[in-house]
Amino acid sequence: MVTYEQIVNCAGAIRSAVGGAEIGVVLGSGLGDYVEALEDAKYIDYKDIPGFPVSTAPGHEGRWWTGKLHGKTVCMMQGRLHAYEGYDLDLITMPIRIMKLLGVETLILTNAAGGVNESFKPGTLMILTDCINFSGKNPLTGPNMDEFGPRFPDMTYAYAPELIDLCEKQAEKIGADCVRKGVYMWFNGPCYETPAEIRLARVCGADAVGMSTVPETIIANHCGMKVLGVSCITNMAAGILNQKLDHSEVVEVANRVKATFRQLLDATIEAM
Repeated sequence: MVTYEQIVNCAGAIRSAVGGAEIGVVLGSGLGDYVEALEDAKYIDYKDIPGFPVSTAPGHEGRWWTGKLHGKTVCMMQGRLHAYEGYDLDLITMPIRIMKLLGVETLILTNAAGGVNESFKPGTLMILTDCINFSGKNPLTGPNMDEFGPRFPDMTYAYAPELIDLCEKQAEKIGADCVRKGVYMWFNGPCYETPAEIRLARVCGADAVGMSTVPETIIANHCGMKVLGVSCITNMAAGILNQKLDHSEVVEVANRVKATFRQLLDATIEAM
């Protein structure tokens, strides 16, 4: 069980190495290059933060960056943590609580996701309007950390409506016609979902599925942060196309659209 003291110690180590921040960004699969946008950037490897878990997923570098972006101090996680790596959810979401102690009030969560909405295509960027926790797990299970938030946090606006509107307006401003809005559904992974599970996801109202983001969303809301979520639809989910799924496709599509993705985040952060 992660303790408050452990979170404080990690936050202190990060602050000493790279400083605090006002905006936090978690970078998903294939999107780690966005750290190049930071000016006067510094980083610390996860392995050098005492008590901090190490990211093991392919394409996740495992570095905590802080720098300037459009006049704002921004920290970025170049590589996130997933439940399928074997970590408990309190450890997976510890970085969000660390961000809170470092001064972050606005959190941007990104991910690579499978498209369930058949009007989407690989390369679509989906602004999250809501999420579905299909894992049966919750990172707030266990004793409540009163230092961060209430026992029963509200999730009505899991993703801040004003940030959704802002991101959508910036998409129009930069002419990104690949941007849509939708609901994200969390499956634990690491295997991709079955065609039957995707049919269930569609019935439940999901537009995309993935293996992350929702635990971080829950903890950020518990901490009182405003959250913006953006998914890069890197493949159509299982059973929609007559082909198997491959992680190399996820990385390839993410690389193909990362310029537009970066432009969208740049414009949104600048407008905040």
